[in-house]
Amino acid sequence: MNSDLTSFADLAPAFPELMLAIGAIVLLMVGVFTSSKNANQVVLGIAMALLALTALLEVAHPADGVLFNGAFVQDSFARFMKVLVLIGSAFALAISVSSADEHKLNKFEYPVLVVLATLGMLMMISANDLISLYVGLELQSLSLYVIAAFKRDSSKATEAGLKYFVLGALSSGMLLYGSSMVYGFTGHTQLDEIARAISLGEPSLGLIVGLVFVMAGLAFKISAVPFHMWTPDVYQGVPTPVTAFFASAPKVAAMALFVRVVFDTFEPIARDWQQIVIFISIASMVLAAFAAIGQKNIKRLIAYSSIGHVGFALVGLSAGSQIGVEGVAVYMAIYLTMTLGLFACILALKNDEGYVEQIDDLAGLAQSRPFVAAGIAIIMFSLIGLPPLAGFFAKWQVFLAAIEAQLFILAVIGVLASAVSAFYYLRVIKVMYFDEVVHQFDDSALALRVIIALAGFLIVTYYLTLGVPLTQWAQTAAGSLF
Repeated sequence: MNSDLTSFADLAPAFPELMLAIGAIVLLMVGVFTSSKNANQVVLGIAMALLALTALLEVAHPADGVLFNGAFVQDSFARFMKVLVLIGSAFALAISVSSADEHKLNKFEYPVLVVLATLGMLMMISANDLISLYVGLELQSLSLYVIAAFKRDSSKATEAGLKYFVLGALSSGMLLYGSSMVYGFTGHTQLDEIARAISLGEPSLGLIVGLVFVMAGLAFKISAVPFHMWTPDVYQGVPTPVTAFFASAPKVAAMALFVRVVFDTFEPIARDWQQIVIFISIASMVLAAFAAIGQKNIKRLIAYSSIGHVGFALVGLSAGSQIGVEGVAVYMAIYLTMTLGLFACILALKNDEGYVEQIDDLAGLAQSRPFVAAGIAIIMFSLIGLPPLAGFFAKWQVFLAAIEAQLFILAVIGVLASAVSAFYYLRVIKVMYFDEVVHQFDDSALALRVIIALAGFLIVTYYLTLGVPLTQWAQTAAGSLF
C-alpha cells in the first residue's frame, strides 16, 4: 500500500471523510442562508441523506490504502465499523425528528454537529498515528460536548454538558500523557512503527505506564468501569434523542479505536494489555449488573445497561485473537440495532406530561400501546441474551472467543452477570404487562413505528436473515487486522 499521492483518485480511501467534511460545510451554509422557519427541516433532511450516501459509498466503492504519510488507514475493519457508525448517526437523527421541538433540538446546528461528530468518528476508526488518533477523537468529543448542552434553558442538560466536558478533558489529558510516554520510549507516533519498535526488545516500565494511560483515556470513551462515572448523569440529563446518539454511534467508534490501538500498536505486549482489558471487562459487567437494579429512571437504566454491554464486548477483545475481534464486531452491530430500537420505542411514548422518563410511567403500556410494548419486550429479551434473539448470538460470539482463549473464569463471570441483569430487564416487562395503566399515550410518528418494526424484525429473525452474512463481514473485517 502506497501513501504517495499523485492524483485525486489516490484519495479514494478517504472519499467518505471528504464527503462528510464538505457536506458539513455546505450544511452550515444552507442553514445560514435558509429562512429560519425551514432551516432545521432542510438541513436535517440533507444531513440524513448525506450520512446514508456516505455509508453507500463505503459499501459500493471500497478502496483500501494508507494515506497522509501513514496517518490514515482504510481497510475492511475500518469499513465495517464506519458503516455501523454512519447507520447509527443517520437513525439517531431520524428518531429525533418527531420530538425536536419538545427537546429544543429544532435548530439547524444540531444535525451539523452530528455530522461533524460522525466525521471525527470516521477519522478515529482510520487513525494509524497517535496524532491523527487524537485529532479525530477531539473532533468527535468537542461536537458531543456542545450537543450535550444544546438545550441551553435546561439546567439538567447544562449540568450534563459540563460534567461531560470536564471529565472528557481529563480523559484527553490522560490519553495525551500516555501517548507522549509511548512516543518517548519508542521514538514513533505511527501505530505500526510503534509495534515494530516494541517487538525489537523487552518493553520498558515507561512504555507499560504509557500503555496504561492510553487505555485509560480510551476506556472513558467507551464508558468502561472505572471510567464510567459520567455515563448515567449525562444520559439522564441530555434530551432523549441526544442520549440515543450518545449510546449508539460514538460507542461503536470508540470500541473500533480501542481494538485498533491494542492490536496495531501493542500486539507485541499482548499479555500486558490483556490483563487490563480483562479487569475492565469484569468490572463493567459486574458493576452494571448490580448498579442498574435500583434505577427508576429509564435513561439511567439504559446507561448502566450500555456499560454492561461494553463489558461483554470486551470479553471478546480479552481473547486477543481474530475470533475475538469478530465477536466484538458482531456484538457492536447487534448492540447498535437494540439501542436504536429501544430509543425509538421510548420516543414513541408521549403523554400530557411529556416523554417517558421513569420506568413506572410504562405501567400498563401493553394495554394502551401494544405495538410499542411488544417492541420494548423483544429488545429487553434480546438485551438479556435469550435465544433465538440477536442478543444471544452476540454474547455467544464473545464467550466462544473467551473459551477458545481458555479464559474460562471470564466467560463464567459474564454468564452470571447476564443472569443478574435479567432482573432489571424483566422488571420493565413486568411493569408494562402486569401493572395497572397510569398514562395514556399519543400516537407515535410513522418513522418511529417503522424503526421499531425494523429493529424488532432484525432482532427476532437474526439467525435466519443477518446471521450468516454479518458473521462473514465480521470475519473479513477482523482478518484485515491480522
